[in-house]
Amino acid sequence: MSTLSPIICKDYTLRFEKTLIMGILNVTPDSFSDGGLFNDFDTAVAHGKKMVSDGADLIDVGGESSRPGSAPLSEKEELDRILPVVTRLLDEVSVPISIDTYKPLVADVCLQAGAHLINDITGLTNLEMRKVAVKHNVPVVLMHMRGTPKTMQQNPVYQDMIGEIKVFFQERVAMARKAGIQNIIIDPGIGFGKTLEHNLQILKHLGEFKSLGCPILIGPSRKSFIGMITGLSVKERLDGTLAAVTVAVMNGANMVRVHDVNECKRAIQVVDAIRGV
Repeated sequence: MSTLSPIICKDYTLRFEKTLIMGILNVTPDSFSDGGLFNDFDTAVAHGKKMVSDGADLIDVGGESSRPGSAPLSEKEELDRILPVVTRLLDEVSVPISIDTYKPLVADVCLQAGAHLINDITGLTNLEMRKVAVKHNVPVVLMHMRGTPKTMQQNPVYQDMIGEIKVFFQERVAMARKAGIQNIIIDPGIGFGKTLEHNLQILKHLGEFKSLGCPILIGPSRKSFIGMITGLSVKERLDGTLAAVTVAVMNGANMVRVHDVNECKRAIQVVDAIRGV
C-alpha cells in the first residue's frame, strides 16, 4: 500500500505496508490524559509491555508534559523519570523505543543507552539535537508546533494553515538532510498551536503532506478537539479517537500515536483492509 522507503531504527526497521502504531508512555505526573498513571517505575514498564502485547509497533517514552500551558523540566529531572524505564524496556520488549524530548542531552543519554529514535515536538529547531541524531544515526520525528507548550494555544492564527505547515516541513526536512539525517517522519502536530477548526482541517487534508515524501505520523488520541466536539471528558474520548484515527489513516497517515493501542489496532486493521482492496 505504500511506496515509502523503510525507516531504519538501529536494529529495527519500520516498514509501511500497514499503518504502524506508536504507543504513548507518559512517565509524568501531569500529562493531560494519563498524568500520574504511569510515573511509578514498575507501572510504567508494565504498561509499556502491555502496549507491545496489544500490538504497538513502537513505544514513545516521554517525561515532560507538553499539554497546553505546561512548564519545562530540567534535563536531570526528565532523565530521572525516563532513563530507568527506557533501560528496562530495552531489555523486555522487542520493538523500537522512541524518546519524546526536545532536549539534546536527554536524547543523547537515552540513545546511548539503546533507544532507537527521537520524537522532537520542536521539529529539530535546536542545532544540538540535529547533531545528536547524526551522532547516533537514528530517525527523527519532526513535529509542527506554533509557539511553545506554554504559549501555543494563545490565539493561534494562520493565513493558510496547510500551506504554512508544508513550508515548515520543507524547510525543516531540508535542514535535517543537510545535517546528515535521512530517516525523517513528519507530524503536523494536532493540538499544538491549533484551534478546533485547524485540527479538523489537518485531518481532512492530511494527504497534502504526502508530496513531502516522508512517512506521516498523526496523534489525535484523546485530544481536546474531540472533547470540544463531543462534550466528553478525556477518559470518555476513545470513540472520538477511533473516528479521528480512521479518518487520518484513510487520508494518508502512515503511523498513529495513541494511548489505546488495542482498540486502535482493531480499527486500523479494518481501515487497512479497506485501503488495500
